[in-house]
Amino acid sequence: MINEQLLHPESIVVIGGSNNVHKPGGAVVRNILQGGYKGTLRVVNPKEDEVQGIKVFHDVKEVPPTDLAILVVAAKYCPDYVEYLAKEKQVKAFIIISAGFGEETEAGAELERRIVDTCGRYGAALIGPNCIGLMNSWHHSVFTKPIPTLKADGADFISGSGATAVFILESAVMKGLPFNSVWSIGNGKQIGIEDVLQWMDEHFDPETDSKVKLLYIENVGNPDKLLFHASSLIRKGCRIAAIKAGSSESGSRAASSHTGAMASSDAAVEALFRKAGIVRCFSREELTTVGCIFKVMDTCEALGNNTGRGAKPQLKNFAIVTHAGGPGVMLTDALSKGGMNIPKLEGPLAEELKSRLLPGSSVSNPIDILATGTGEHLGIAIDFCEKELDDIDAVFVIFGTPGLVQLYEAYDMLHKKIQECRKPIFPILPSIYTAGPEVSEFLSKGHVNFSDEVTLATALTQVMQTPAPAAPEIELFGVDVPRIRDIISKVKEPGYVSPDMVRQLFECAGIPMVPEKVSAEKEDLIAFAEQVGYPVVAKVVGPVHKSDVGGVALNIRTPEHLALEFERMMKIEGAVAVMVQKMLKGTEVFIGAKYEQRFGHVVLCGLGGIFVEVLKDVKSGLAPLSYPEAFSMIHSLKGYKILKGTRGQKGINEQKYAEVIVRLSTLLRFATEIKELDINPLLADEKGVVAVDARILIEPKL
Repeated sequence: MINEQLLHPESIVVIGGSNNVHKPGGAVVRNILQGGYKGTLRVVNPKEDEVQGIKVFHDVKEVPPTDLAILVVAAKYCPDYVEYLAKEKQVKAFIIISAGFGEETEAGAELERRIVDTCGRYGAALIGPNCIGLMNSWHHSVFTKPIPTLKADGADFISGSGATAVFILESAVMKGLPFNSVWSIGNGKQIGIEDVLQWMDEHFDPETDSKVKLLYIENVGNPDKLLFHASSLIRKGCRIAAIKAGSSESGSRAASSHTGAMASSDAAVEALFRKAGIVRCFSREELTTVGCIFKVMDTCEALGNNTGRGAKPQLKNFAIVTHAGGPGVMLTDALSKGGMNIPKLEGPLAEELKSRLLPGSSVSNPIDILATGTGEHLGIAIDFCEKELDDIDAVFVIFGTPGLVQLYEAYDMLHKKIQECRKPIFPILPSIYTAGPEVSEFLSKGHVNFSDEVTLATALTQVMQTPAPAAPEIELFGVDVPRIRDIISKVKEPGYVSPDMVRQLFECAGIPMVPEKVSAEKEDLIAFAEQVGYPVVAKVVGPVHKSDVGGVALNIRTPEHLALEFERMMKIEGAVAVMVQKMLKGTEVFIGAKYEQRFGHVVLCGLGGIFVEVLKDVKSGLAPLSYPEAFSMIHSLKGYKILKGTRGQKGINEQKYAEVIVRLSTLLRFATEIKELDINPLLADEKGVVAVDARILIEPKL
């Protein structure tokens, strides 16, 4: 629970505060004092009479009633302190810096349980244990540095790791990214990352609250809660970016299907973030760079430019203004790789701009004003992008120190244009060592800096490719849920179900399947082939991986050929029957799903056949899926151009492919007993999509 005593305490007591600022107890007192805390600060230390100018209480029993207690003592003493302070001193909020709890031993976990129980009984909030603390504009109750610039429109940062939080803050401070609050939740036994998001969501004020949230997550304790409140905040106008660390441990887990091998917990995290609209990051630098991108967009929106808050930002076409050719080329390459455009500037407009710059300047885009270009030339180029180039959505400015011009003048011009222009301007100031004072002065005016152009382009690509939060409604039209439950209830033993049951389930969901016949009788299969017409395909039934044991025969055109393949396949170890299907043509695509504990079903789509194994070009989504989610997954595939149609070949029917993905996800939503599912391949053409081969692994509830 998060309460007012935690956020805005009128009084704070530091148990274990000291004069040694090189230890946590002294450092937290120093930071509270230097942070300008306006309330009453108290310190308990049996060995000191005064700590950093504050008269000390030698015993906790001497302390008056207090709002917030910060514990910086050995773990074994913490439960008794919490019990006494909550009961006798009406303390309603605790921050426990100390380590040595459940993260280390079972005995430590027991200490932790006692603390959580006590806080629950007395209605007290608990941050930690094993954390660096909490910092906002009211109090800096942390023992670490750096202390970033705190502003109401800065980012809210929530971290599951104290040390990583410090490193992320270091990265952010160097870029000029301000913060509104910093939460280090430590072991998070009472207040976790999801709880902080819930509080921010339920108390959100669009007029006063920060609209940027940055997360460092080591464990998603409650995926549904994270999804609900993150997507709710984004719909209210916030932007959220997150790192999820430690999500690849099960990526190499042995599995009996393609989906089982690919749908690791990392795929579940990817699907969760996509569904919520969270921009996923993979490093500290990327997270803080995305935070700075959000800051630029916020600044631009304050000036009246709509960059798409709460939705995918409407930024596609960019101009690059530079005085160094190489960085401009590298930025162009990185943006193009991310699917963004750097339109060529030519014709009368280009000639007009060129006439106003130094001789030798290049204006084709990137706009190179040369190493001798001044702040005035920089302003001319930016104004031209702002006022004359209607198809340009945003401007990148690369300006370091060539040793030929005054950077203060150029950066003053850049500051002026950022304030004036309605189009976003992304400043790339690479000379953070040789021009440190100039860059620092620029940052002090409330700006951010992207010192590396390729890192910026990569992060911007992540922002642009993150979809808006998915609608919470389930697409039920055409899906027979009662019959699905009836079929699932008949499964009594775990394992892969029969092809006939697969067909029944797909019929319930409206997923089309190729005409087929399964039998252990040769004559039945030959009669079926005559009915549907040759050519046909024969597949062994029984072994899981049919291709690996020679259990697939294509392009069978005669009854004699079919009879020979039947006899051969029935001799394969584990064979119980043979399936015959009408042979169809089309592009092979793939859909799979795997049930991931706590997350639900992770649905995958991509190119089918052997491409699933070789390329692993798949995208994941969390069931149930909406049509916009399905289309986003399809369009995000690296092989999407193949599906769209290339070099004279017709593309597939994307609507039908998306429909199968959505219908399958609805089926899975009401059949959690399905643990793994493969449809590989589906054959797709411009008319429709048909499932050719499918397997479903079911573990019935006991």
